[in-house]
Amino acid sequence: QVQLVESGGGLVQAGGSLRLSCAASGRTFSSYAMGWFRQAPGKGREFVSTINWSGDSTYYADSVKGRFTASRDNAKNTMYLQMSSLKPEDTAVYYCAARSGSWALNPYDYGYWGQGTKVTVSS
Repeated sequence: QVQLVESGGGLVQAGGSLRLSCAASGRTFSSYAMGWFRQAPGKGREFVSTINWSGDSTYYADSVKGRFTASRDNAKNTMYLQMSSLKPEDTAVYYCAARSGSWALNPYDYGYWGQGTKVTVSS
């Protein structure tokens, strides 16, 4: 079991930056691959990024590639999402998720989820 809590969301102007955090508790954080997903109003949950257990392998959705960077600090049981050059279309609730094994792009492959943190990008 692992519990996840996101933080760092808020209101930012287009072109600005935010850093989201996902704090984990419970079983060993480093045994999990992690992912970030987002859900805009009226839309399904969308893959944003994923990172392997050690943090040396990441994968991003095309829509955020080059603007977002995922990282993790296993000593602090925390994963991060640095978001830069934000656009209004990045507005969504952002969720972190954990799964055993290798990273994955499908939200159904993740067994543990946080409650989400809202990001609003104004134009």
